Amino acid sequence: MARPLKRFVCQSCGSVTNKWSGRCESCGEWNTITEESAPAPGPAGGGLARGGKGRLLEFAGLTGTTPQPPRYRSGIAEFDRVCGGGLVVGSALLIGGDPGIGKSTLLLQVAAALARQNTSCAYISGEEALDQVRLRAERLGLGDAPVQLTAATSVRDIVATLERPDAPKVAVIDSIQTMWLDTVDSTPGTVTQVRASSQALVELAKRRGIAVLLVGHVTKDGAIAGPRVLEHMVDTVLYFEGERGHQFRILRTVKNRFGPTDEIGVFEMSDRGLSDVANPSALFLGERRGNVSGACVFAGIEGTRPLLVEIQALVSPSSFGTPRHAVVGWDSNRLAMVLAVLEARCGVAIGANDVYLNVAGGLKIGEPAADLAVAAAVVSSLADEPVPPEMVVFGEIGLGGEVRPVGQREARLREAAKLGFRSALVPRGRPGTAPAPRAPEAPAPRAPEAIAIDEIEHLTDLVARFQPADRAPKRPRREGAPDRRRE
Repeated sequence: MARPLKRFVCQSCGSVTNKWSGRCESCGEWNTITEESAPAPGPAGGGLARGGKGRLLEFAGLTGTTPQPPRYRSGIAEFDRVCGGGLVVGSALLIGGDPGIGKSTLLLQVAAALARQNTSCAYISGEEALDQVRLRAERLGLGDAPVQLTAATSVRDIVATLERPDAPKVAVIDSIQTMWLDTVDSTPGTVTQVRASSQALVELAKRRGIAVLLVGHVTKDGAIAGPRVLEHMVDTVLYFEGERGHQFRILRTVKNRFGPTDEIGVFEMSDRGLSDVANPSALFLGERRGNVSGACVFAGIEGTRPLLVEIQALVSPSSFGTPRHAVVGWDSNRLAMVLAVLEARCGVAIGANDVYLNVAGGLKIGEPAADLAVAAAVVSSLADEPVPPEMVVFGEIGLGGEVRPVGQREARLREAAKLGFRSALVPRGRPGTAPAPRAPEAPAPRAPEAIAIDEIEHLTDLVARFQPADRAPKRPRREGAPDRRRE
């Protein structure tokens, strides 16, 4: 009898080795390599030599008309927004997030909303019993929704059930790490099982035209657990973000084959579940206090929507030999760059101080346009001079101290005008630069001309606003260039 082949697979990155080791050489993780049975080897050459010739493929050009794919709209505005307008028929969607963040609650609400619109939906739970799901539905007020509920972990049974003629149109799998396929000799949750189970479910979605929603666990680093190929196999990848101390939840699009990427949806968690937040900017600024040093309102862009959020900074003398820099909601490396530019190019002494930076509301910002708002909050806290409460700030900072223009300026200003802001500190636009096109579906309730625009070219222009005239920083002049610093 032939001895079964064995291989060792890293459960973090999916790399395969011939022997076990404590540390994976591909991803550097410790104690993630497990022993699994290797698949049976196929014929030499992949079977091409014995199978004969394949059929000829037909090619088509890029021009032509393609109808828009039909979608299932749940009626939950923020969820439909991040999906690009609703669930596409025959698509596979993957949603990940920290434990207890609200993934199962959101998908149960989506399934109930679709079922109430005469779209047959099935909720397949691999982690909870039926009574637990029913208790959650009753707490959310969804007990009367005609959702088909079952508890199963066998992919073979799930595929056989969903291939019936009266199968539901939308299926929720909670979660993919609990599913297992009997043709794979490994435990549920391993890289091999997750890959094989996902492939079977995605193939079912394409073949039968069923919208499949997969719940994915995340690692301690925040990435979806399992092989990276899982995110490549599905059509849409959503991440559920939020701080446990805040009631706000952010649903962010990372990948979407049928809509824009980097779109966000904002929800508010309550005892009745997750509810849409129609105006996130007003919600994030709801607890804002005026005339406080170190606070600045940043006008950002998340996906296709403008979003106003408060950036808070606190600069205090350090009691240790090495100052501490703590950041919540922003990139710590980018904060170090902004502090270095302030000290080297503007003469602002920050080196002996602790710097704490926080993005209010639990939102995570990644765009470089927040550089100028962060610098304004830091300088405001250091000088103990508040930023004007009716001013928004945005702009990118270069290593030379120059303030560079950012995209979608008009959309940011329209959102600020809608919320009552009267002035904006922005980079000076490049000559000949045309304004960003206006979105036809979002008319401005208030003209951007209602905001007084204050344009700056260098970071010293910002620092001069928080220092007396005799102590204003001097910007290095280029040879032959006029001095445009504000007097």
